[in-house]
Amino acid sequence: MEEEFLKTIYEYQKIIYKVCRVYRNSNEDQKDLFQEIVYQLWKSYPAFKGASKISTWMYRIALNTAMAVYRKNVLPVTYYEEIPEHFNLSAISTTSQNEEQLFLALRTLNDVEKAIISLYLEDFNYQEIATITGLSDNNVGVRLNRIKTKLKQILKQK
Repeated sequence: MEEEFLKTIYEYQKIIYKVCRVYRNSNEDQKDLFQEIVYQLWKSYPAFKGASKISTWMYRIALNTAMAVYRKNVLPVTYYEEIPEHFNLSAISTTSQNEEQLFLALRTLNDVEKAIISLYLEDFNYQEIATITGLSDNNVGVRLNRIKTKLKQILKQK
């Protein structure tokens, strides 16, 4: 089970990186959140039955962890000195100037807005976003339009 889990994390690690970039400012905080998300995924992995796509399940846990840990402002996990070599943490900090501006703009949004737009940018459809966030399909559409307008205004100011 451990090998299968590590393979899954490796295959979908970009999901975790993106959530970390949106919900944390500093590289150090992003790495801490990455570890917390992987820990929460590990705890939940035995309960994953495949009723949804693995990426949907991972996003739900990653977003819930990012929001919960952010509210607590304390990470309740014992951290290891090293993260396994096959996880490319340098991906967290290798972005273009445009991507960095987008991440800065995304960080100004509230938690729900961050979750919705992050999923939208990953090409999840309204129904999938609704499933992950617990909103209705219609509410997702309304909120996405508002978020896009808000982001356009923020990015115009830069």
